[in-house]
Amino acid sequence: MKILITGAVGFIGYNYSKYLLENTNYKICGIDNLNDYYPVKIKQKRLKELKKFKNFSFSRIDIKNKNQVEKIFKKNFNTVFHFAAQAGVRYSLENPRVYIDSNILGFFNLLESIKNYNIKKFFYASSSSVYGDSKKFPLNELNKINPKNIYGLTKKNNEEMVETFFKNSNTKCIGFRFFTVFGEWGRPDMLIYQYLGSIFNKKKIFYLNNFGNHTRDFTYIKDVCEIMYKTLNKKIDKQHQVFNICSNKPIKITSILKYIDMNFSIKPNIKKRKFQLADVKKTHGNNKKIKGYINKKDFFDVKKALNKTCSWYKSNWKIYN
Repeated sequence: MKILITGAVGFIGYNYSKYLLENTNYKICGIDNLNDYYPVKIKQKRLKELKKFKNFSFSRIDIKNKNQVEKIFKKNFNTVFHFAAQAGVRYSLENPRVYIDSNILGFFNLLESIKNYNIKKFFYASSSSVYGDSKKFPLNELNKINPKNIYGLTKKNNEEMVETFFKNSNTKCIGFRFFTVFGEWGRPDMLIYQYLGSIFNKKKIFYLNNFGNHTRDFTYIKDVCEIMYKTLNKKIDKQHQVFNICSNKPIKITSILKYIDMNFSIKPNIKKRKFQLADVKKTHGNNKKIKGYINKKDFFDVKKALNKTCSWYKSNWKIYN
């Protein structure tokens, strides 16, 4: 099998590429634009790790460039996993145009090539952000979606584009609504890595939004990789469907920080502040659909997964500083 993975040196794209390379003989072609939303050296380190595998090849491509996208598809792939997107909820308030350029225009360029080259299977990253501020939990895939920021709106649009674009086509499509994915090689702008960064850099302030009263459905990256691999190897009957990728065990942010603290003797410089405009107060997904689809029994215990993440960070913190 020959697979194209977009955003291959991003957090999820890297971990999934590595998972496939370690556990299969599939040929993986990764593309990424290596943008500077967070330090490029982190992405370059990930890329260096992937290049150790003989079945991995890489091209620096921005999916906004239609010609570059069309060119890479001439390599004849069976399957596409799409993770390349402008991430970050708060950044969407500061610079909404980059989300339109990457997550809408770039996404459309990809869909055109997938259709033109008759790709059989297409998997793409959506987000729990499509749900917006909900009151009734846990959220299942049939709940009304009502994003409250540009990032979530682009992900909602992606789902609708796929639904319309591939209707009655030969391409089978699955969207993954990821809920707060964390783990080794995580993004430095995300809460857990912001906190870890403040532990290792005394000058860095950790801002605790909403005074720590948020609740999140944290999902360990190794669960995410296993789920996507099992989904890849399932026969897909429906034209298009979406799945929540979540633990179904929401935890308060303050509890997460206490678990992290157990791994260190140093405490970071914490500054509490009020609720931030783009945030939602709680996420909690129902994972019954995906568990039934791939027959997954258990998810990693969040405390054990955090311990693994902290252990990894202790050995690799210089990459982030």
